[in-house]
Amino acid sequence: MSRTIQAGCVAIDGRAVLILGEPGLGKSSLALALIDRGGVLVGDDGVTLAAQDGRLIASPPPNIAGLIEVRNVGLITLPTASGVPVALALMLDPAAERLAEAAEVFELDGASVPMLRLWPGSPVLALRAEAALRRWGLSFAAPAPHMGATP
Repeated sequence: MSRTIQAGCVAIDGRAVLILGEPGLGKSSLALALIDRGGVLVGDDGVTLAAQDGRLIASPPPNIAGLIEVRNVGLITLPTASGVPVALALMLDPAAERLAEAAEVFELDGASVPMLRLWPGSPVLALRAEAALRRWGLSFAAPAPHMGATP
């Protein structure tokens, strides 16, 4: 079973980072910054998640695949990754604690991943997201996700 949730998602070295948060907190901006640093778009403002063998697998919803909203610019089209295992969920939260002592858990359909809250106002949010992935993200020994140009 798969379902589409309102979130952003970027693949970094074969591991998906799910970006959660209220509208206007910078989910698309964080995704764009991670893409600029070498990540690949999975989805913006919508991600299809499927629980498979205890993992969450992220793919772009067909109706918005490859599209990302760049505030004050408009929608742009980028290459996408599909079928990427989610290693970490990041919740953009203005009330995030300064130091994380433990990761929370994001769970969907019986599959779970670590979740960390990040303060969205940081000018180095992409660097924090990458550090969070290194420290808290799940590791996978699996084939690389399918990557291709969006039609």
